[in-house]
Amino acid sequence: MRSMTAIALALAFTACGGSASGTGAGQIASSSTPPMLHAYTPAAAAHATAGVALPLGKCVNLSNMLEARNEGEWGRAFQDQDAPRIRQAGFATVRLPVRFSGHALAAPPYTIDAGFMARVHHVVDANLAAGLNVIIDMHNYDELFTDPDANKARFAELWRQIGTSFQGAPANVWFELINEPHGSLTDANLLAVLSPALAALRTTNPTRPVIVGGQNYSGVDSLATLAFPNDPNIVPTFHYYDPFDFTHQGATFIHPVLPTGRRLGTAADSARLDADLMKIMSFMRRTGRVPFAGEYGAYDRIPLDQRALYYGTISAAFASIGVQSCAWGYTNTFRLWNDSTGWIAPIRDAIATTTTVR
Repeated sequence: MRSMTAIALALAFTACGGSASGTGAGQIASSSTPPMLHAYTPAAAAHATAGVALPLGKCVNLSNMLEARNEGEWGRAFQDQDAPRIRQAGFATVRLPVRFSGHALAAPPYTIDAGFMARVHHVVDANLAAGLNVIIDMHNYDELFTDPDANKARFAELWRQIGTSFQGAPANVWFELINEPHGSLTDANLLAVLSPALAALRTTNPTRPVIVGGQNYSGVDSLATLAFPNDPNIVPTFHYYDPFDFTHQGATFIHPVLPTGRRLGTAADSARLDADLMKIMSFMRRTGRVPFAGEYGAYDRIPLDQRALYYGTISAAFASIGVQSCAWGYTNTFRLWNDSTGWIAPIRDAIATTTTVR
């Protein structure tokens, strides 16, 4: 997740961010004009001819649970009953964002706190026991984005420790090297930073799938310049929060706050989504690789019918070209579950995926 301090930056390429917010009485008032978007029909999962494609199925992010400095600061902590609840709702995969960098020594040997690592294991094991695939994603390593060269060795050592700790995990535990490269970490220097970390990880996990996203918060356009390590088990990813003035309207963690009342479904919205699908298909034709959308979503306080329309349209659009996706997020930000009322059913039921998982 990320927060943004300027609209110019925010509109460049988007991602999740902010603090927990509720649904219901606090929602933004909806206008009466109905949206018009054409429908997308999910297809079979695209087949990778290079690298690997993950059997993701329906996927949800465990948002703002382990990427705060301290668990519980950005919404409620993970509870063991979350995992079977997510599985029973039809999801097959969870993406677990983790701030490993905030729980490790700043100087060599960069040791990750044993208690925090045990907590990560507990959360992963609970989801595995429920029958879910798990993506362990390094999130919020802000120092790496500010000064990649100064943090490259620490980044690699963190992944060496994570790899050692999870080397005995089942094959359906996957690693994501770094969430949303941005700032000084761009596609131009990404390989130089990722390669030592991947090499450290590969000493204990030689074939486990590893996920890589590109610059500018992994927006769709980053796929055009994303380079890959020389490794047969790399999976590309991108994030999608467009149109941003719709998905983040009224969000208090955006400065200045975007105006509310934006409805989804203009001709420009449809044209943009179709153009972005073309970019993804072009990437797949050029590289032979099948990416997935690691995040997409719309702010909690947007009217429910509009949120459901967004989740349904975006997930179905990606599925129509064989690409799977992971919704942001479960219960803390852009929530799909409310502890007091349960699943937000119109959104949960609108989420689509490919007709097969491979």
